[in-house]
Amino acid sequence: MSDFPSSTTVQDRPPVLSARPASRSKVRSLVASTVGNVLEWYEWSAYAVFAPFIAQVMFEPSNTASGILATLGVFAVSFLFRPLGGVVFGWIADRKGRKFVLVTTMLMMAAGSLIIGVMPTHDSVGVWAAVILLVARVIQGFAHGGESATSTTYIAEIAPNNRRGLWSSVIHVAIVGGSILAYLLGAVITDVLGKEDVMAWGWRIPFLLGAVLAVVALLLRRHMDESDVFEEGAASPAQVQAEAKAWPRTRIIKTATRMVLFTAGITAVHYTWSSYISTYAITSRGMDPSLAYWMSLSAQGVALISLPLFGMLSDRIGRKRQVLFFAVTSSVLVFPLSAMVSDTWWSLFIPQAIALTLWALASSIFAAMQAENFPTSMRTRGIGFAYSLGVALFGGTAPYLNQLFVGWGLGWIFSVYIVVLCMCTLVATLTMKETRGIDLRELDKAE
Repeated sequence: MSDFPSSTTVQDRPPVLSARPASRSKVRSLVASTVGNVLEWYEWSAYAVFAPFIAQVMFEPSNTASGILATLGVFAVSFLFRPLGGVVFGWIADRKGRKFVLVTTMLMMAAGSLIIGVMPTHDSVGVWAAVILLVARVIQGFAHGGESATSTTYIAEIAPNNRRGLWSSVIHVAIVGGSILAYLLGAVITDVLGKEDVMAWGWRIPFLLGAVLAVVALLLRRHMDESDVFEEGAASPAQVQAEAKAWPRTRIIKTATRMVLFTAGITAVHYTWSSYISTYAITSRGMDPSLAYWMSLSAQGVALISLPLFGMLSDRIGRKRQVLFFAVTSSVLVFPLSAMVSDTWWSLFIPQAIALTLWALASSIFAAMQAENFPTSMRTRGIGFAYSLGVALFGGTAPYLNQLFVGWGLGWIFSVYIVVLCMCTLVATLTMKETRGIDLRELDKAE
């Protein structure tokens, strides 16, 4: 069954130029959504950045390796709640609107950060510290699933058709921007306070700051426009019925499965080289924590600059070419890049910058390609399930599995795992149609 409703394929017809110019209010809405996204990803990334310190104060301090594994295990478990959050908030967003969910998830992320910022340590309450930490991260994981799906849908729907690649790239600009903020704060805190003070209380600063900054994002998001694509689709029962006819269950399942596989390599590369690699350099290669944070910050800055450039490129040459190049090149380079990491500044910066730039090639259009594969009435739910499940299975587990294999002296196995996941992304992309410039309303029509 064809995935698009017209008699000609997307490749056979020219891109559909946007009939919806980017109004000033839409640009303001884009900025408001992006600022909130940056702060949510900052709160999410702060946990990974301060994982070496959290491991010492929240778990049994006498066994560092076990504490690191437990901390990354909590990181992985929180990802398992992202698919649930994606489906629940996706259902709400597809009925009540995108804006409502974006405000709600911001509040939940802030609550999770506040809990972590004020919670007692293992020395005070024993194992209950780990329980409280897990609860806070589960709240954030649930909210994050809804936030990621809804913001992806929202920005793709308000974007002009012929600039959706560029506009959607801001989703991952926010991801990297939030991570950069977390690493910048990590570098500053470790430089200013020193390891002992960071261990004693400094690790709480990023979580408390995140809770406070959430107020700014909430004020901005209150004034966002609702998506025109959503309002038009929600207002027409006949259109919803026609869409349901065009999208039988088998087609939905096939599309969702393909998008999970599409996510596999992209998210595994991202979490390996943005969330885990600095922890690996610090705990396994003996790199100074401050140096590791500054190098990670610099490498992510390179990726940040490249994201909108690759988004613009996809609006010219199409989406598929970029993803295929990412999958092949990342598979080839994963072994030599991993082998470079040691305790010197360049041994972290160079491989991390290369890996994250390749990731940016695919992730810059990740949001656009997801939105261009689901219809309006189920777009947020579809993205929420497929994206969150893919990230939970292949991204959230990446730091834990990497550390586990490293602890066993079998780090090369994880590199093989990355190659396999990149091949999943490659195969899934090959089965997709080129969607550059398509009007999202076309996906809602009967074949």
